[in-house]
Amino acid sequence: MNMGLNDRVAVVTGGSSGIGLATARELLRNGAYVAICGRDANRLAHAHAELVGLAGAGRVLAVQCDVLESGQVQALHDAVMAWRGGCHLLVNNAGQGRVSTFADTDDAGWREELDLKFFSQINTIRAFRKTLSHDGAGAIVAVNSLLAYQPEPHMVCTSAARAGVQNLLKSLACELAPAIRVNSVVVGLIESGQWRRRFEVRANRNLGYDAWLADVAARRTIPLGRLGKPEDVAQAIVFLGSSAAHYITGARIEVSGGLSRQI
Repeated sequence: MNMGLNDRVAVVTGGSSGIGLATARELLRNGAYVAICGRDANRLAHAHAELVGLAGAGRVLAVQCDVLESGQVQALHDAVMAWRGGCHLLVNNAGQGRVSTFADTDDAGWREELDLKFFSQINTIRAFRKTLSHDGAGAIVAVNSLLAYQPEPHMVCTSAARAGVQNLLKSLACELAPAIRVNSVVVGLIESGQWRRRFEVRANRNLGYDAWLADVAARRTIPLGRLGKPEDVAQAIVFLGSSAAHYITGARIEVSGGLSRQI
């Protein structure tokens, strides 16, 4: 399928690892110019070097940026404009989950989580809105979690914030149409550094990493029998951000291996 991304410009937040980095790779393979951002300078530099090796220096930009700082996000926007003169696709991918129950989440924890989940979307969309709408074919794809629809009691704060973000995206799909399409991917259990850290402190020391992940999938009754990989999510993101999805907005694609239980 021709995704129509050749020479389009994409910005991927949280692009130095995991789903963000996998998305940057997939966009480059489809002919896009890609700007990534992240907070960690060393990790960003390694990601940039990898992507340059894949597609060449002229097709990749890396900018250190904390998406919760509006000034830094504006600087990211300005750097992209100076580099390519426009942006056609914004992939909002920043943000991890907080493990906590209602009883052990204090006010600071609630504010930190709500601030992260909402303003990682709000700041970037504010900064890039006019640029994305310039040619009437802009797209935003947000990476969200299945927790938005299927909350977990040990992640009550993150689940609530994720649900609120999904509502925001639905509202924006109406407000920003027809110039900008707004869609999301909602992910289940995806292999990441977070899972590697959990493996290091696992109770059952008899299992290797792959066997331990398979056991996690079995215990969580994932129908496809495994955790997802960042590349699984990246392919869905690239589809939603491409001209192949030109009549899709306000929608979500679940990438969960069948873990979701809601209709």
